[in-house]
Amino acid sequence: MNETASLRARAEIDLAALRANVRALRARAAGAQLMAVVKADAYGHGAVPCARAALEAGATWLGTATPQEALALRAAGIGGRVMCWLWTPGGPWREAVEADIDVSVSGMWALREVLAAATEAGIPARIQLKADTGLGRNGCQPADWPELVAAARTAEDAGTIRITGLWSHFACADEPGHPSVAAQLNVFRDMVAYAEKQGVDPEVRHMANSPAALTIPEAHFDLVRTGIAMYGISPSPELGTPADFGLRPVMTLVASVALVKQVPTGHGVSYGHHYTTSGETTLGLVPVGYADGIPRHASGRAPVLVGGVRRRIAGRVAMDQFVVDLDGDGVEVGSEAVLFGPGDRGEPSAEDWAQACDTIAYEIVTRISTRVPRVHLHGTPAES
Repeated sequence: MNETASLRARAEIDLAALRANVRALRARAAGAQLMAVVKADAYGHGAVPCARAALEAGATWLGTATPQEALALRAAGIGGRVMCWLWTPGGPWREAVEADIDVSVSGMWALREVLAAATEAGIPARIQLKADTGLGRNGCQPADWPELVAAARTAEDAGTIRITGLWSHFACADEPGHPSVAAQLNVFRDMVAYAEKQGVDPEVRHMANSPAALTIPEAHFDLVRTGIAMYGISPSPELGTPADFGLRPVMTLVASVALVKQVPTGHGVSYGHHYTTSGETTLGLVPVGYADGIPRHASGRAPVLVGGVRRRIAGRVAMDQFVVDLDGDGVEVGSEAVLFGPGDRGEPSAEDWAQACDTIAYEIVTRISTRVPRVHLHGTPAES
């Protein structure tokens, strides 16, 4: 038995599929550059290998949420443009400036901190001004935009910073036709126009996330930020499957069946006995649980492929394990239980799990814990 087969569980990451997804997304937004978003350890797929694969396929930017994520890319030897956008007071501004990372600024407090860091480092900081066009999270409100732009321009004229980007984020891009989409686009255009009148000359203007990159061409501007779509998951399941968008799921989650046993009619299964056998049957123990990122909400609901047959989790998901009713089938210990993947073998998808758990597929893949080893399947890098 090889080392991979002997693992309790593994998340297989198909980097050839990721590269193909990046190329498909670039074709969808042919007039714009592509930022590969690798925040949250590349949505659970492994930030460094995924970042490298995305760059091989033609991504020109990498995006992270936290500065620590961006600095980890630099520590791994990854060059090129990297942006991070989720800052708190006292963050590692100087380290980011010295690592040539583009940092997002949403308000005066952040501008003051990055100016101090750039002065200490003796290096101009690369900053991107974020506009709150209606999402109501991070970003500068239109009423406060003139003050922020003016202060940033003054600092730019002094050589302390370079304003490299103007950007914003959609609230409802996964619902094309939602009135907020057009409203936010109008606000963004106005805020960009104002900044440019004040002398801002950004390298990139960007607003499109995965759903906007796929379905809202007028939102592409200079750059699209693709996160979940890059990993082969549809950001708008109501509008299309991954295949409909030319994408392929990158993660396959597999575990080895740890035990198979016969039990009589009426036997309780797992905590609380929310499942009892309806007849004499066989039970299979799958050694992953909520400590591995399996949602407890999957109890009694989520599908799993075992022995070539789709089955449902029987009873509650525990911290380290769950059970499937094998209906008397002769499944061998050590057989694969495929929780989700691209569907080539009839296995469920991450979207199937999302529907079973009343959530979104983003959460299903991102929550798989570090206790589950990532096995990166590299394939052969194709021409980008």
